[in-house]
Amino acid sequence: MHSRAGKIVFVCQQCGHQTGKWLGRCPQCQAWGSLAEETEALPAAAGIPAPRRAAPKPLNTLAIQPETRRSTGMAEFDRVLGGSLVAGSVVLVGGDPGIGKSTLILQAMDRLSAAGEVGLYISGEESEAQVKLRSDRLGLSSPHLWFAAETCLENLLRLVEEVRPVCLAVDSIQTLYTTGLPAAPGSLPQVRETAFRLTQQARMNNLTVFLIGHVTKEGTLAGPMVLEHLVDTVLYLEGDRSHAFRLLRTVKNRFGPTQELGVFEMQEQGLVEVSNPSALFMAERSLETPGSAVIPALEGSRPILVEIQALVSPSSLALPRRQAMGVDPGRVSLLVAVLEKRVGLSLGGQDLFVNVAGGVRLSEPAADLGVALALASSFLDRPLPPDTLVFGEVGLTGEVRAVSQPEVRLKEGAKLGFRRALLASRQVERLGERFGLELTGVDTLAAAIRALFPQ
Repeated sequence: MHSRAGKIVFVCQQCGHQTGKWLGRCPQCQAWGSLAEETEALPAAAGIPAPRRAAPKPLNTLAIQPETRRSTGMAEFDRVLGGSLVAGSVVLVGGDPGIGKSTLILQAMDRLSAAGEVGLYISGEESEAQVKLRSDRLGLSSPHLWFAAETCLENLLRLVEEVRPVCLAVDSIQTLYTTGLPAAPGSLPQVRETAFRLTQQARMNNLTVFLIGHVTKEGTLAGPMVLEHLVDTVLYLEGDRSHAFRLLRTVKNRFGPTQELGVFEMQEQGLVEVSNPSALFMAERSLETPGSAVIPALEGSRPILVEIQALVSPSSLALPRRQAMGVDPGRVSLLVAVLEKRVGLSLGGQDLFVNVAGGVRLSEPAADLGVALALASSFLDRPLPPDTLVFGEVGLTGEVRAVSQPEVRLKEGAKLGFRRALLASRQVERLGERFGLELTGVDTLAAAIRALFPQ
């Protein structure tokens, strides 16, 4: 007699690789401790007809269906969504516990349903009383926003059939389970199956779905990697809970650009949009202190002025400390080596600390020149001119390279009162005098230091 149970396999939660036995390290992606036990689904029973296949068509004859878009009523949220919310799309929102994911989605759902369209908020983690207290604190008042505390997928789908919402929020996807699988809620099979069926529901009924997801200690979304592939948009809510600022960043978007950034401030009445983040990040800047440089960073299509701070001090340790927050530590080490080799600054016996003020994380190479000049400023104990912007990529030979979209960066600097900008010479020749800024072109990092510290 054959058992009806499926075969036991071990699946990597990072890359989806399957093995017949447990291993400490995935042979495919080399991740440690990522293999989890799953029961392989049984093949379909004989005699059951397969679903009808879609008929192929010539690509140039396919009809384009117009997208139905809705504004969330929050300009910063619409920005990271690609302009507005697309009907029938699935949006996955991740972030650390307590960072404000539920608050953000509740506020967006309330504004979406304020126009008379029904929204349904499903909570698997909080009770009715807890959600009611939060909604009162946030001042939510839409009579068309419905709520239910539910963790069973089949019951949730029945609620969707009864309420017929245009927008559905699930908080969180890790609490859902389907009765068709024996695994516990939050396990890889449950997360994958429930997300897949909710995605199907969104496509069939033109229903917009928000999925709130947990993150691991490494900062990535918990669950199988296929979860991010299933959805249309992946957003991360970032920030330090001890600070008021929250950054909503686009990681994936099928309906708009990625790496867009929305800025919010956490207040008593919830998340409040910050329409001019540059002014906010510059508000507490110290003007005459060595070790500070301002760069116009580009987050998606949005320029943001941020302050890079550096502290260089003699070290009493055999191995000096090197710490960086908000920028890649490896990139900082590279710039320190360039400053030593190409400029001649003796940084070998110094403790080095680099920080991006405001909790912003920079990943673009345009920040190189700002980091290097902030380090040089602190080491020489000479402040940079307070009305000067700096941006550019620094190469291993000490050359300063051009970066993308300098016009957008300079325009943002001029709007906040900066009068000078230091950038690559090749870009200065092309731009000329723009936006009322005095542009200074440099070819090397040494030339940039001589231009700012002539003595």
